[in-house]
Amino acid sequence: MTLAEVAATLRREAAATDERRLLALTGDRDACYEAADRALDAADIDREATALVGTGHLDCERVGPKRADRLLGTTRECVVLDCHADFRPNAVGRVVGAIEGGGLFVLLLPGLDSFADGRTDFDRSLAVPPADLDDVTGRFRRRFAETLRVHRGVAVVDAADGTVERDGLTRPAPRLATADDPPGVPADRSFPAAAYEACLTADQVDVVRALEALGADDNAVVAEADRGRGKSSAAGIAAGALAAEGADVVVTAPEYRSAREVFVRARGLLGALDRGVETDRGERLGESRSSSDRSSDGDPPRDVRTAEGGRVRFETPTDAADLHGDPDAVIVDEAAALSVRLLERFLAADRVAFTTTVRGYEGAGRGFSVRFRDRLAESRHEVTEARLDEPIRYAPGDPVEVWAFRALLLDAAPAVDPVVESATPGSVSYRALGPQDLLADERLLREAFGLLVLAHYRTEPADLARLLDAPNLAVRALVTDDSTASDRAGHVVAVALLAREGGLPADVREHMYEGGRVRGNMLPDVLTSQLRDESAGAPEGLRVMRIATHHAVRSRGLGSRLLSAVRSEFDGELDWLGVGYGATPELLRFWRANGYGAVQLSTTRNDESGEYSALMLDPLTEAGRALRDRHAGWLGSRIGSMLADPLRDADPDVVRELLGSLDAEIGLDLSAWDWRAVAASAYGPGLYDAAPRPFRRVALRYFVDAADRAPALSARHERLLVRKVLQGHPWRAVADELGYHSAGQCMRALGDAYEPLVDRYGTEAALEEKRRYTD
Repeated sequence: MTLAEVAATLRREAAATDERRLLALTGDRDACYEAADRALDAADIDREATALVGTGHLDCERVGPKRADRLLGTTRECVVLDCHADFRPNAVGRVVGAIEGGGLFVLLLPGLDSFADGRTDFDRSLAVPPADLDDVTGRFRRRFAETLRVHRGVAVVDAADGTVERDGLTRPAPRLATADDPPGVPADRSFPAAAYEACLTADQVDVVRALEALGADDNAVVAEADRGRGKSSAAGIAAGALAAEGADVVVTAPEYRSAREVFVRARGLLGALDRGVETDRGERLGESRSSSDRSSDGDPPRDVRTAEGGRVRFETPTDAADLHGDPDAVIVDEAAALSVRLLERFLAADRVAFTTTVRGYEGAGRGFSVRFRDRLAESRHEVTEARLDEPIRYAPGDPVEVWAFRALLLDAAPAVDPVVESATPGSVSYRALGPQDLLADERLLREAFGLLVLAHYRTEPADLARLLDAPNLAVRALVTDDSTASDRAGHVVAVALLAREGGLPADVREHMYEGGRVRGNMLPDVLTSQLRDESAGAPEGLRVMRIATHHAVRSRGLGSRLLSAVRSEFDGELDWLGVGYGATPELLRFWRANGYGAVQLSTTRNDESGEYSALMLDPLTEAGRALRDRHAGWLGSRIGSMLADPLRDADPDVVRELLGSLDAEIGLDLSAWDWRAVAASAYGPGLYDAAPRPFRRVALRYFVDAADRAPALSARHERLLVRKVLQGHPWRAVADELGYHSAGQCMRALGDAYEPLVDRYGTEAALEEKRRYTD
């Protein structure tokens, strides 16, 4: 067969099955572009419906490799991805879903045998100092090329001489003709008929029907799907139907691009219903814009209003979680890409929907299912669930989708529960999982990467490439010991992804200190550039990027067992172990229990997690201990002023746990008068408001001492110290938050809280003041 014959036959087969096909053109870049031009003509591809992701020319829409996200939520007959100048795994994940049934995905690559040796800008991003580009391997590229050679529906043709290595034809059996009638409109519905007429599949009808629950309070809806099933479209149709009845609907997502289809469909439905729509783009819409609009006709709006007062508006996740403007309903699109802690805040809404991708570029739906469902079930909401299985753009079983899942491990999953559920800290083995080990055992790779996906609310295809190729990363795991001859590797029950950081030469540290960015050295970067410690990048350590335990064996100490083994392996070889994460009370307790001490709490919240980020260190050598002690001391000296200003809204339980993990001296440099003021407030008629400073010093000392002493106060009294004394909130607000009947009762409770603190820390001046009221 010739190239033209392969392209034409692939297109015919794709059209006959409503599937896609993949054509890989290999060789010199110019030859690949010429071959692509001939292939598109032979396949009768409409250039107006084609997008090139690359820097060459094909007489079609062109999108830069770093802007491939523009194709998310859009539809094309063909997408051509140039992998010569820049090969980005994320670009593959972003664009593959944009191709409709009957279309082609065309990859332009060097020869498959040499592809692993190529290096582009993405590979340079993996060269974390002090490593350089020569240290970056090509394992991900080699695996990627191999998938093109073995998967059905993938053709491989040499662009220069036209040699057909694979024709990619699946030669499917003829399919029975099926009725092409649109899905029906439910008779007993509350949304208008036009909402259901806008649905493309019966699955979409079911999801829109489920979202009718948002018309009443105390309802939550969960809609899950693989990518390309139309869940965002269904959410948009429902949002438009609610706005048509006058509701104010807030839509949020990790990034606006993830939710753009929601607004396309909401705007389209409202236009079809002739609701007198106005948008933030200056549009005024009536019947001229129908619900069949596609997001490819320009950027959709972020705010759609109707003449009757209905509204659909976008807000960032952290803003949306605050429920500004008291919306009638909230729709959280791509919910799996947000942290559980942030998702929990949305449960304060009376009506809320969560839509999420189970397997796809946008996030990890399994993590959402495992970690968030329990919280949702315990909430006051009546939960309605729906799932979309039927693809919108192409037929089920599409070979290009199957290939993408395999090549990018979008469907990676932990081991099934029965094979790990008996695991205990004493029954597992500690193992280094090198990239070669993972590539040699696909099951091991899928189990380890599947657990890492669950450990984080946002995992991208690029993370798989980093895992296999980045010279600074290492994987350590606990695996089952009950191996058999056919299952020598055991099954992964816990896994940690570790990043080597520090060990930087003086010129790099100077560059960092003066504001320069140094890739892949997160902890040294913060300690150097933000906290002004130019020597922080000299000691070398490992940052725990992610750690995960299989959900079937959680709370058995396996995570701590894994961290202990990592510490034993690297003790004396490296200077420190570290971690940075969105701080929650539970996580702070976990890391503190494993020997990690706080050295920083960020003063701004992470946009995706909604939390302040904690940095913690566990020293392994004297150099590491000096680094930890230096920064712990600095944090102790400034944490009081931070809590009173940028951290004034930090969760009091986060503050309690953070201070308890701080290994620093908090001096009580209080005068006799200061101590008399504190003691008089605790045992007599003194007032906190007359001298807040000594109260703050005593409170800080108490919390920092908590690691070594039994707590003298109840959790409620400790929260009172944080909210009033350390963060300076008004009496009335503190009383309301902590359940005191009045500001006066709250004041008396604060005096009670200081009694044991005066007894524990007070000088003779304090004790003498106490005796005036107690003897």
